[in-house]
Amino acid sequence: MSDYKQIPLPDYVEYEPAEMKRRADEFYAEIKRRRTVRHFSDRPVSREVIEACLLAAGTAPNGANLQPWHFVVVEDAAIKHKIREAAEIEERAFYEGRAPSEWLEALAPLGTDAHKPFLEIAPFLIVIFAQSYSLDEVGEKVKHYYVQESVGIATGMLITALHHAGLVTLTHTPSPMGFLNELLERPKWERPFLILVAGYPAADATVPDISKKPLEAIATFL
Repeated sequence: MSDYKQIPLPDYVEYEPAEMKRRADEFYAEIKRRRTVRHFSDRPVSREVIEACLLAAGTAPNGANLQPWHFVVVEDAAIKHKIREAAEIEERAFYEGRAPSEWLEALAPLGTDAHKPFLEIAPFLIVIFAQSYSLDEVGEKVKHYYVQESVGIATGMLITALHHAGLVTLTHTPSPMGFLNELLERPKWERPFLILVAGYPAADATVPDISKKPLEAIATFL
């Protein structure tokens, strides 16, 4: 029998079926406008907006409520430059030999290459770290559970929050990403999960002409 305190479910709001459908449709219309963007403006973004979106991400469900994530928000130009330099070294190795031909063929319609100017242009880089464990108040290890799943959910919620706030994002995953621990002075028990680029789109931003799978291709009802 658990001794942990339980409280009544707070703040739940139930809607009439018609209102539920309206809200679901409204959210779909909002979120389907989201696009991954690679052309950013250097227009400044209020840090308060980023902070609110991070708080939203921090509400994500996660293994044992251990919240195994850490978000490093980078707006310093010198640090962004160092991240770009290190990332492009890995990206050149990827595109020039490390990536299998099938992967490069899959990436071709997106128009990506080893050059990553957005890492310096965008006002914010949010580097997301996954924590395999943490340390308690006496320095003992506390193992984390379902780390990848938890951090993935939180990242999705962060992307959604930033979109809802009126910003655009890009998920960037140079491989390997170990250089981020050193550049950002993060401990060894944290692993870089991805770099989330956030800001306004450039005035001349373009995106690939792609579509999403229909409902019948992504879901089965039994």
